[in-house]
Amino acid sequence: MEQNTSLQQQLLEAGVHFGHLKKKWNPKMLPFIFAEKKGIHIIDLNKTTESLQEAAAALKQIARSGKKILFVGTKKQAKDIVTECAQRVQMPYVTERWLGGMLTNFNTVRKSVKKMQSIDKMLNDGSFDSITKKERLTLTRDKDKMEKVLGGIANLGRIPAALFIVDIGHEHIALAEAKRLNITTFGVVDTNCDPNKVDFAIPGNDDATKSIAIITNYITAAIAEGLAERQAAKDDEGEDAEANAENERRAARLEAEAQQEAGGRGRGGRGGQGGPGRGPGAGGGQGGQRRRTPGTGGPGRGPGGGRR
Repeated sequence: MEQNTSLQQQLLEAGVHFGHLKKKWNPKMLPFIFAEKKGIHIIDLNKTTESLQEAAAALKQIARSGKKILFVGTKKQAKDIVTECAQRVQMPYVTERWLGGMLTNFNTVRKSVKKMQSIDKMLNDGSFDSITKKERLTLTRDKDKMEKVLGGIANLGRIPAALFIVDIGHEHIALAEAKRLNITTFGVVDTNCDPNKVDFAIPGNDDATKSIAIITNYITAAIAEGLAERQAAKDDEGEDAEANAENERRAARLEAEAQQEAGGRGRGGRGGQGGPGRGPGAGGGQGGQRRRTPGTGGPGRGPGGGRR
């Protein structure tokens, strides 16, 4: 409870409770609105705290399973915060401009990313030393332009498992693409947006830098925790696998030694039996043949001799 109180206090100090003007509100946000003051809606921080903790727990689980979470925040107030937080947990991010089809036409976007990476590689390894200065300048400009828009998703090999969006109204294209692909969505929702459009809505002020920072940092800390748990589990598995492999090696060695010993005894025994067996058998056989030869010859010649 104490932790909740301190979190609520931090949210209050960051101005997360300030909504939009009453005339700009979305009626679906009614359950999250605490009161109205001077024509401005005040968001219920109890609901914000609950939603934030729920979203953080879900994102922690996604990170623990090794899946990617795409951070989206192209508003001026959110750009730097979202970039810094996403880089901290090595997650992909979009902070410049959401390209139409970034998720629904993912293969084409990947081609552009590969092109950007290949230009970058060639510029660095001296492959373009022979081209003119103007061509080099054009390629550098192209690369910089692509880097600005696609830099954050350069390491995104496949469609992410979840999207974390700052201001779902501003990022409506990203939200629509995620919905189409059944990607789980998490979003900071102000009083002028529809909370039902996202799977996990975090009611809060999405215009103030402080408010965006506290929510995004809280989410990032949960993701970092999930990644740390995943790494710890991997290390434990590695140790177990190593111990199992060592046990298997030892068992295989003992088995091989036992077989070798048994094989040695078996060969020795067979050799001993075979010696005497072969001796008389071979001798007897040859002796018999030798005796039969004169025997058959004798009678054959005998009658011949009688006729003579």
